[in-house]
Amino acid sequence: MNSRILGLALPNIVTNITVPLLGMVDMAIVGHLSGDHIGAIAIGTQLFNLIYWNFGFLRMGTSGFTAQAFGAERWDEAVKILIRACAIALGIAVLLIALQWPISLAVPHIFEGSNHVLSLALTYFFVRIWAAPATLGLYAIKGWFIGMQDSKTPMWIAIALNCVNILASLLFVLMLEWDMFGVALGTVVANYTGLLLGIVFLRRKLKKMDIRSIQRNQNNLITLIKEALHWQDMRRFFKVNSDIFLRTLCLSGVFTFITAASSHISDQILAVDALLLQFFTLFSYIMDGFAYAGESLVGRHIGARQKRHLKLAVRLLIIWGLALTVVFTGLYAAFGNQFLHIFTDKEDIIAAAGGYMGWVLAIPICGFAAFLFDGIFIGATATRTMRNAMFVATAAFFVIYYGLKELYGTADIHLWNNILWIAFLVFLILRGLLQALRLRKDVYSQAE
Repeated sequence: MNSRILGLALPNIVTNITVPLLGMVDMAIVGHLSGDHIGAIAIGTQLFNLIYWNFGFLRMGTSGFTAQAFGAERWDEAVKILIRACAIALGIAVLLIALQWPISLAVPHIFEGSNHVLSLALTYFFVRIWAAPATLGLYAIKGWFIGMQDSKTPMWIAIALNCVNILASLLFVLMLEWDMFGVALGTVVANYTGLLLGIVFLRRKLKKMDIRSIQRNQNNLITLIKEALHWQDMRRFFKVNSDIFLRTLCLSGVFTFITAASSHISDQILAVDALLLQFFTLFSYIMDGFAYAGESLVGRHIGARQKRHLKLAVRLLIIWGLALTVVFTGLYAAFGNQFLHIFTDKEDIIAAAGGYMGWVLAIPICGFAAFLFDGIFIGATATRTMRNAMFVATAAFFVIYYGLKELYGTADIHLWNNILWIAFLVFLILRGLLQALRLRKDVYSQAE
C-alpha cells in the first residue's frame, strides 16, 4: 500500500510544482521589458488565478467519481464521467469567453495600477481568456486520470505544457517582439498543446479499456453522450461539485482577506506575510500530492467495497502526513531564514519576518490534516461534510480575527498581525478536525 501511495503521490507533487510555472515563466520574460510589464503580468496572472481556482471542482469532483467507478470496475460509468466533466468544462469556458468584456470592466475596481499597467494587463487578459476551453478541459482530464489511478499522465502533460509555454513565449516576445500579446499567446498555445496531448493519452487509455459495455456504445456515440448527460447523473455531479465550489470560494475568500488585512496594517507587514505564506505554499504542494493519492485510493476502495483496504489507506496517509509534518517543521526551524533570502534581499523585511517565524513552524502541524482529509473526503464524494467544515472554519477565522482585535483594541501592528496568524491557524486546525470527526460515518460506512 505504501508503494501505491508513493506511486500516486510523487507524480502529483511534480505536477503541482509545475502549476505556478506558467505565471513564473511569463513574469521572467516580461521582467526584461519594463516595470509596467511586470505589474501587468502580476495583475493578469492573479486575475486568472481568481477565475480558475474557483473551478477546481472540475478536477476534484471528477477524480472522486472516477475512482469509485474504477474500484467498482464500472468502466462504462468511468467514460460517462469523463464526458460529463468535459461537457461542463466546455460550457463554463464558453460562458467565460462570452463574459470577457464584463469581467474586464471589473479589473480596475479589483486591482490598482497606472492606466498603462492596466491597459497591458487587459491586453494579456483578452488574449489568454481564449485558452479557457483548454485550461478547464485539462482540469477534467487530469481529474479523470487521477481517478483511474494514473497520476503519471497528468505529470507528463504538465511538463510538456510548460516546455511549450517557455519556447512559445520566448519566440513571440523576444524574437517576434509581440510584447504582452506574445506572452499571452504563448500561454494559449501551451494550454491547447496540453489539451491535444491529453486527448492523445485519453484515446490510448480508452483503447486499452477493452470493455464490452463501452464497445456497445462505440457505434453510437450520440447514445453514449445522452447516457452520460442524463439528468439524474448530472444532478448528482453538480451537487458534489457545487459543494466543492462553495468550499473553494470560502478558501479563496480567506486568503484574499489575509492579503487585504496585511495591506491595511502596513506595507512592511504586507510584504512579510506574503513571504511567510510561501512556506505554506511549499508545504501545500507536497501535501496535495498525498491528498490526490487519497482521492484515488479512497474512491477505489469504496467502489470495490474494500473496507479493510480503505482503512489501511487512510491510516497510512495520516502516517505519511505526520512524517512530513515533522520533516517540514524541522526544515523550517533550521533553514527558515535562508529560505526567506531566496525571495528577497531586503534585510529589513527579513528581520521583520523573523518575529513571526513561530507561526511558520506551526503551519505543518496545524495544516497537514486539512490537506489529507480534503483528499479523503473528495475520494468518498462526501463533499457536503467538507463544505460544512470549511463553512465553520471560515466563520471561526473571522470571529477570532475581529473578536480579538475588538478585545485588545490596540494600534500595535505586530499584535494585529499575530491575531491574523492565530485566526489562520485555527482555520486550518478546524478544517482537519471537523472532517476527522466524520471519518467513520461519511467515509468508512460507504465501503460496507
